Amino acid sequence: MSSRGHLDRNVNSKVPTLLETPVFRAGFFFLILYIIVLASHPNLDFVVDLSRSSLRALQSAPSTLLALSGSGWAKTQTKTIQYQDYVLAPASRTLHPVSVYKVNGTVSGAQSLVMGSLGSAVFHNKSALTLDYGKNIAGVVSLLIGDASAAMQGIGITFSESSLWISGLGSDATAESGIDEILWIRPTSPGTYTVSREHERGAFRYLSLVHNSSGALEVKEVTTYFTAMPHYGEDQLRSYTGYFHCDDELINRIWYAGAYTNQLCTIDAKHGNSYVHLDTVTSLMSGDSVPGRTWYNNFTITNGTSALVDGAKRDRLVFSADMVTALPGIVTSTYDLITVKNSLDSLFALQDTSTGQLPYVGSGYPLMYSATYHLYTLIVLADYYLYSGDIAYVHGLWEQYKLALNFSLRSIDDSGLMDVNSPHDWLRFGMGGHNIEANAILYHTLHRAIELANALKDPSMVQTWQAHATGIKLAANALLWDPVQGMYRDNETASSLMPQDGNVWAVLSNLTASASQIESISAHLAGRWTAFGAPAPEAGDAICPFVAGLELRAHLVAGNAQHAVDLVRKMWGYMLEGPSMTNSTLVEGYAVDGSLRYKPYSNDAKISHAHGWSTGPTSVLTFQIAGIQLLEAAGKTWRIEPSLGDLRRVEAGFATVVGRFKVDAARGYGTVWMKISFETPLGTKGSLSVEHPECKGLVEVQNVCGYGEQTKSIPITKKRSTRERIAVNDLEGGIWHVVVLCNE
Repeated sequence: MSSRGHLDRNVNSKVPTLLETPVFRAGFFFLILYIIVLASHPNLDFVVDLSRSSLRALQSAPSTLLALSGSGWAKTQTKTIQYQDYVLAPASRTLHPVSVYKVNGTVSGAQSLVMGSLGSAVFHNKSALTLDYGKNIAGVVSLLIGDASAAMQGIGITFSESSLWISGLGSDATAESGIDEILWIRPTSPGTYTVSREHERGAFRYLSLVHNSSGALEVKEVTTYFTAMPHYGEDQLRSYTGYFHCDDELINRIWYAGAYTNQLCTIDAKHGNSYVHLDTVTSLMSGDSVPGRTWYNNFTITNGTSALVDGAKRDRLVFSADMVTALPGIVTSTYDLITVKNSLDSLFALQDTSTGQLPYVGSGYPLMYSATYHLYTLIVLADYYLYSGDIAYVHGLWEQYKLALNFSLRSIDDSGLMDVNSPHDWLRFGMGGHNIEANAILYHTLHRAIELANALKDPSMVQTWQAHATGIKLAANALLWDPVQGMYRDNETASSLMPQDGNVWAVLSNLTASASQIESISAHLAGRWTAFGAPAPEAGDAICPFVAGLELRAHLVAGNAQHAVDLVRKMWGYMLEGPSMTNSTLVEGYAVDGSLRYKPYSNDAKISHAHGWSTGPTSVLTFQIAGIQLLEAAGKTWRIEPSLGDLRRVEAGFATVVGRFKVDAARGYGTVWMKISFETPLGTKGSLSVEHPECKGLVEVQNVCGYGEQTKSIPITKKRSTRERIAVNDLEGGIWHVVVLCNE
């Protein structure tokens, strides 16, 4: 490390006095500004609170250094975040149950096994005990066995994420039918017995101990060694680089549940699902005909230490679609890009180098093609660059990327649309033909490819890609838009199906031809909600959090922040607090009536309760609601665009290799319509976009700490449309305070 990385101890070095520190200068400037503004606007007594809040945030925000070294991402976390009480990750990798959930038969002293104390629980004859860890966890179980009244006794172990599947016969499922086998420990003497590492359980809240013979057996302690986030030190598990807080406690808990879900889905790369029954246990078998099946988590799915998988319990494999949602959530919480890179590498390593085809699933699953997942891999690479700025990594995969995109473009027929010839997607039904979802994703991918080409200074394919994109947009609107329904049809043959996924992607990709289409789609999507969330009619009666997370973003594009906030409360609130949910992680899917059935599966016990594709709110709340939007290379350019809905105050922040980004936005009172304080790294550039008030007035923008123009004042006229916002351009990185005032 160069000397710049250390404090200079030279006696001749100049130590700044208090008057020279940026904090003092910022505070002094703002005090003078406050006096001036208060004289003109007596209602601005909130300004002092805003400045104090900003200073507290500066003092308590994470001190995290991130750098790209020759060997990869280097991370040093030196101080934890504010609002850490919400963080669900454990402080220690050694976990103990927190309560007794249920006792069957006679288990004396069961309560002694909770809260980490050494106890004595004696199982008499046939009996069972279910322990509750209080939240979904992952790991390897150990039992400290005491006395036994007779030899050859055993203790069986079963797991369940949901209370719905607690059983003494086996664990909840990882196969297409039936349940997973019980694990038996048969002690020969007192001591500690640990299950094999291949039987680490990827996610469970409830652990049951089963004694199925006569006699008595003593268990003195039950522990689980937490195996998620294997590349993090024990003291780093809770050291997030990002935070979120608002005036709605449920929404706060949802943000942190998403962050924790992504942590559980970050596993040891050597412990993916081995899928030993992939070809022998099928969805056509009844659960009664399938006894508890063997299960092993011992398959190497990527290089490196860690891998980002779809679900913590299952499938424990790399899926690009799940990464599309998980990656932004990781950026806003832990910034664990090492794991993302390992997982991307594993997908590109399986590319057919003659055709360009990318895999539907990473290592551990038969090679097959999905038109959408193929494109999702390309989107994840573009997102990885956006959040990391690692252009060298993109350059190393660029030829493979272009080959893969060309593979998709060869499927465009005379209609101008891609003709999809694979049924594989997120398990929605009816994928194929001129499907709106697949074509909107291709349209989006083409524009992301152009962005990467510009970053790499490679214009060779840009005109071709632009021409294809233009053709897709024209054809999709001509063939698939239904003006009566106000939405896009799934394809020409499914005239009555207006899919959630395709309409959401049409908005997000800007495939729509007008603002009125966007507003219509948003309104119709919201009009279909049930009491439990946003349905996906393309998957029967399913609610799919993956697609619903994308719907959140679509409502915000439409200018309907309130729809997004309402859906987070309604759907993710249920996913967190509903019956048989984990109250800590986010479920893969369920039915429109709220039951834990997922139409794409015939085995309800298989549903994952910690699924990365369900974590959409963790990024949406930071990027779109708080409004910290990175536009280029880890935030070298940015836009601050808060959209609060009915929230009164939102705070959020995170760090990238460029530096720290923070926003504190709040509704005002009286003539003060909104107040915003934000921080972006010095040396960056960006803009501000503010919701237009229902009045004429003034936007005052003051640079408290940084470079560039110190004050901007923008007069505003009365609001003309739902999506109208006030733009302030050409802002330099630094600390800014914004006040939106009404003067009528």
